Amino acid sequence: MEVRFRTNKLRKCYENYQAGCREWGLEVTKKYIQRIDLLQEASNMDEIRSLPGLDCHPLKGRREGQYGITLHGRWRLIIALEGKMNEVIRVKEVSKHYGD
Repeated sequence: MEVRFRTNKLRKCYENYQAGCREWGLEVTKKYIQRIDLLQEASNMDEIRSLPGLDCHPLKGRREGQYGITLHGRWRLIIALEGKMNEVIRVKEVSKHYGD
């Protein structure tokens, strides 16, 4: 699938490991890059949802239409599907689930 980033910062943290480490730390950045690579290799959302360890799930409320994917600990990758056939994944944000 094609992956697009909502912000240049999200793209930079994927393309530049050091930038990601400064933003979120080593473990989160490592998982972020791995997850984006998996998203690019997947052929559809069903394949992504079936991958073990990702805990890919639809979100509710104001985030309806988006999905959460586990990164590390409480950190989540938030994505949305775009395009006529949902062939594009938009990386929305990296957030700490339930704050802290």
